[in-house]
Amino acid sequence: MPLADRTEPSGTSPESPSGTTSGTSSAALPDYWSFVQAAQRRISEEFPDADLAANRMFLSLNRSSSTAVYDFESSIHRPAGGTWSSFRLLLALWVAGPLNPHEAARLTGMSRAAVSNLTGTLVGKDLLRREASPADGRSVTLHLTEAGQEKIRTAFRAQNDRESQWAEALTEEEQHTLVTLLEKLMEQRERIGARARK
Repeated sequence: MPLADRTEPSGTSPESPSGTTSGTSSAALPDYWSFVQAAQRRISEEFPDADLAANRMFLSLNRSSSTAVYDFESSIHRPAGGTWSSFRLLLALWVAGPLNPHEAARLTGMSRAAVSNLTGTLVGKDLLRREASPADGRSVTLHLTEAGQEKIRTAFRAQNDRESQWAEALTEEEQHTLVTLLEKLMEQRERIGARARK
C-alpha cells in the first residue's frame, strides 16, 4: 500500500512502529506533515540508501493534491449537486468540444469505464447527450447540452475563485516556478516509460 495512503492503527504511531499502549487515541497521532517527517526518519533507518528527497517530494505532492481536490469537491461541486469527476468531464467537453468516450477518458485522466458510468448519470441530468459518431456509427460522441454549458460555466467560476484563494499563498513568480517544475517532472514520463491510464 502506498505510504501516503496508509492509516496507522490506533495503538501505533509512526515514531514507534511496534506500538505503545492499547489506549493511545488517534488524537495522539501527528498531523500529516509530521507523519511525513516521521516516515522519513523510519525509512532512513530501514533503507539507508533510499532517495529521501524523491520520497518526500511525492508524499507532499500526493497529499497537497488530494487535500485541494477534496476541498474543491466538498465546498463547491457536491453542494451544487455535482462531483469532482463530473466537473472534469464537463470541463473537457467545454474546452475541447464534442469527444468520443476514449478521448474524454484521455483528457480527464479517468478510465473509459468511469467515463461511461459518469456519462449515463450526466445524460440523466440533461447535462450531456450522446450522438452517433458521423465517422463510425457503432461509436458515440459526447456533447454538452445547453444546461451542461450553463452548469460548467457556473461551476468553473466557483472553482476558479477557490483556486485563487489557494494560490494566494504564493507570489505570481512562485506560481509560475511551481507550474514550470511540475511540467518538467511530467516530461520525465516518456524517459522512464511511465504507465498511463488507458
